[in-house]
This record gives sequence, structure tokens and C-alpha cells, in this order.
Amino acid sequence: MRTPTNERVASDIVDAGGKASEGQNIASGSQEGYAKSASKPESKSGHRGGGSGKSKNRRRNANKGKEAPERRCILTGDHAGQDELLRLAISPDGDVLPDPSAKAPGRGAWITLDKAALEAAMANGQLKGALARGFKGVKLSYSDDLPQQIESALRKSLMDRLGLELRAGQLVLGSGRIEDQARAGTLHMLLHASDSSEDGRKKLDQAWRVGREAEGTGERGEVLPLDRAALSVALGRENVVHLALRGASGADRMRRALSRLMAFSGAVMAGCGGSTKRSTDGADQPRPNDIEEYTKD
Repeated sequence: MRTPTNERVASDIVDAGGKASEGQNIASGSQEGYAKSASKPESKSGHRGGGSGKSKNRRRNANKGKEAPERRCILTGDHAGQDELLRLAISPDGDVLPDPSAKAPGRGAWITLDKAALEAAMANGQLKGALARGFKGVKLSYSDDLPQQIESALRKSLMDRLGLELRAGQLVLGSGRIEDQARAGTLHMLLHASDSSEDGRKKLDQAWRVGREAEGTGERGEVLPLDRAALSVALGRENVVHLALRGASGADRMRRALSRLMAFSGAVMAGCGGSTKRSTDGADQPRPNDIEEYTKD
């Protein structure tokens, strides 16, 4: 079969060393793409595939400064970074499914994060034609609710990111604790549930501006496309209405996950819910007591 044009920009096949990536959203029973690494011979150092752990670290560090590979949207032909597009993975049975983590094995195609454009492409046959040209000879099928599947997958990715940041000790929960740390200027991102009260948001937004020395600018936290019930489920806590991130790196990861979901749904981020400024006071280090107290709006 011929590899589609957009797949030639950068290799799309992931060799994950025998393990599927966490958060993978592909409903496929095949793991053939991950089986190859199991056959690699062990080196004298005991590592599969040869090379020591130090040499692997050197290779990893050497790649840090490189630009992320670009992909090509099969609908518009535009090239963009991986964060600006979404991968559609092709299962062994020919099902087209969302792969927001872009780590599912096998072949795939990339589309722009635009729900309205995708719905239009499905209605006028553009998506079907683009997939047929890219995967000649392969019988493909996708559900009529593919846009909703993608939105649900991106929402799940956002909730998974929240859970990971909680386990990493990067989240601050509880209105009182958030207000204190916001005024102290130690927070890098402020978030509110979609059903949080206006008074509760205004109070924390004011504290946020004070800590950032941005009074009078109108800066405010981001209102998430998740209500308090969804946040409580994602974090395994009760009545999660407001939350914040202490570390700059965690805030950056959270912002990427949130912006992808909001871009696809057509929502606009406030753009004031976080800072990319790196802290030098150890703010990226978790504080055990940051998640113990909760207060209602």
C-alpha cells in the first residue's frame, strides 16, 4: 500500500519498546507495532538493542533542542506542528479513530483541530476522498459521530493530564489555599470549573492579579470546559471547583492539553490563565499540603 503524502513529512510509526502508551484512545486489539522491539538482541550491558543507559541519555539530551516535526493536514494541505493537528489512526480493520496522543501503532492521517471544518468535510465527501487517496486499496470506515469521538478523546486527554499533574504534586486545590498562594505570586496557572460561581471566580482572579502585579489589566483564570462533577471524577476528590498549578512546566503541559480541546470545539481561551515564566524559587517542586483543604465558592 502507498503511504499517504502527509505521513512522509515525519515517521508516524511509534516503537514503544513493547508497551502501549498511557492515554491511548485506539480501540484495537492488535499490538503488532510494538512487538518488534522484543526481538532485539541484548547487548553486553544487558540493555535490549545495544548501548548503555548513559548513551541513551546522551541521545535523548541531544534531541531536546530540535524542532518538533511538522505534519500535513489531509483536508487543507497545510503543514503545522503536532500540537496544532490531530492524528486519525487506522486500525487493522480499517476503522478511522481519533488518536490525540499520536502514539498508536500503524498508519494514520492528520487533520486540523477544527470541528466545524471536519463536519463540513464529512458532509461534502472531502474527508472520504482524502482518506481514499491517501490509503489506496484499503477499505476504510468511520462513524458519523467522528467529531464527537474526537472531542470526547480530547476531553479525556485533558482529564488525564489533570490526574497526572495531581500525582506529580503540581496542583493546588481549595479556594482558601489557592487565594493565599495566588497573592504570594507562586502560581503559574489558575483554572475554574465551568459551573463555578461568578463571585468565586472574581475573588480568586483578583488575588491572581495581585500576585502577578497585574492589577487593572483584567487578567483572569481560565474557565475549563469541565464542570465540578467532571473535575471531581478526574482528580478523585469531592467538589473540585477551582484549581491552580504551581510549576511552570506543569502549567505549560496543561495549557497545551486545554488549548487543543478548545481549538477543536471553537472556544477561545482567555489567554490570561497562566504564565510561561520559569520560576527560580523551587515552585516546580510539589508541596504535600497543597491538596488537603477544600472550601466551597
